[in-house]
Amino acid sequence: MKEPQHTQDTQDTQETQDTRTFDDLVAEGVAVPTEGWDFSWFEGRATEARPSWGYATSLAERLSRATAALDIQTGGGEVLDFALRRAAPKVPPLTVTTEGWPPNVAKATAVLRPHGVAVVAAPEDAPLPFADGAFDLVSSRHPVSPHWAEIARVLQPGGSYFAQHVGPRSVFELVEYFLGPLPQEQSNGRHPDRERAAAEAAGLDVVDLRAERLRIEFHDIAAVVHFLRKVVWMVPDFTVEAYEPRLRALHEQIRSDGPFVAHSTRHLFEARKPDA
Repeated sequence: MKEPQHTQDTQDTQETQDTRTFDDLVAEGVAVPTEGWDFSWFEGRATEARPSWGYATSLAERLSRATAALDIQTGGGEVLDFALRRAAPKVPPLTVTTEGWPPNVAKATAVLRPHGVAVVAAPEDAPLPFADGAFDLVSSRHPVSPHWAEIARVLQPGGSYFAQHVGPRSVFELVEYFLGPLPQEQSNGRHPDRERAAAEAAGLDVVDLRAERLRIEFHDIAAVVHFLRKVVWMVPDFTVEAYEPRLRALHEQIRSDGPFVAHSTRHLFEARKPDA
């Protein structure tokens, strides 16, 4: 999603959307393709504050110093594409990625082929299909669940893992609107302290770990529908038909009270494999 903007174009877009019916807006949210991690469709419909550390720009700086890089769960390749463009011409001689969802594999291949990057289709929970010590940089933006032992295995001694992770209870205001209150324990697996402990147990030294809570605004029900279709783990059984009463109520709430506000949680994670 885009960063918050307060331009006349955005205001005009929102005013136009305010005249559309619930059915019209839901149909728009359903019609948008969901592959990849390009969130440009949300412009004028939803905003999300960005972490202060600027992950993609920071990744570009690290890529400019790497000799062999692996990007795990690359999605549609958009973030790595940005970082490689920013790093050019100082890019790693070897860069490969993994991705598990077939539509994203196809999109990432098209996006990253001009950089000479190979996209390897690999399930998220499978061992990484690379040799021990193959990379001096492993990166990932929003991995489902970091496979710490595998990350440590494929890193060279002295190599680094650099990533932005989703934190605990991210966007839970929206999740609990549809599912009701959820136990605190349900999201503890993403807690940065637990991830630090898991990384250290795999033999990595954590050199940077920063967390932030960031404001999200949904300005219409089309944005909510598209978001839940795209980020499928938020409400795993989501369909418009199953949740139509709640969607309709939320549509009326947004119309009367303004944007639905939620908060994402993100943490920057950098770990280093000790020298041999």
